[in-house]
Amino acid sequence: MKTIPDQIADIKEKLPDLTPTPPSLKAQVSSHDLKARLDWGEPGLTIIDTRDFESFDKSRITGAVPMPIDELVDRAKASLEPVRDIYIYAETDEQTAEAANLLRAAGFRKVAELKGGIPAWKAIDGPIDGALEHGNPGPAAYNVFARLQHHAKAQKINK
Repeated sequence: MKTIPDQIADIKEKLPDLTPTPPSLKAQVSSHDLKARLDWGEPGLTIIDTRDFESFDKSRITGAVPMPIDELVDRAKASLEPVRDIYIYAETDEQTAEAANLLRAAGFRKVAELKGGIPAWKAIDGPIDGALEHGNPGPAAYNVFARLQHHAKAQKINK
C-alpha cells in the first residue's frame, strides 16, 4: 500500500493545470482586448500614446505614457525592455501601424497596435484622463476668496 505522501503526489499528477493566464498579445488589438488585459490586473505592460504632447494633455488612456512618434524609438530604448508588452496608439490606425513598425524594427518584439485609438477606447467606457475629459478648472478655481464670495451669493439667492 502507498503512503499518504505518495498518494497525494499521484493525485496531483492527474489534476489538470488550471492556472489562469492573461489574454495573449496580438499584433493588432481592439479596445476590448486591452481592457481585458487591464482587467486581468497584470501590470507587465506599457501603453504608449504617440500623439503630440498637446493632444496627450487633452485626452489620453489612463496610464498611457507620451512618446511622440519623432522621439518614439529613442524614448522607448531608454526606458523599456525589448521584451516588454507594449500597446501603442496614435491619431489614426495608419499612424499607429507606422509607430508599431518603428518599434518592431528597433528590436521590440511584443508590440500591439490599438485599433481605433481614443475614440474606440471611449466607446467601451475605458478610463480616460486629460484636460478635456475632466474639464479645465480655470484660474477662479484656485482663488479661494472668489469661491467664497460666489458661495455666499448662492446662499442668499436660495433663501
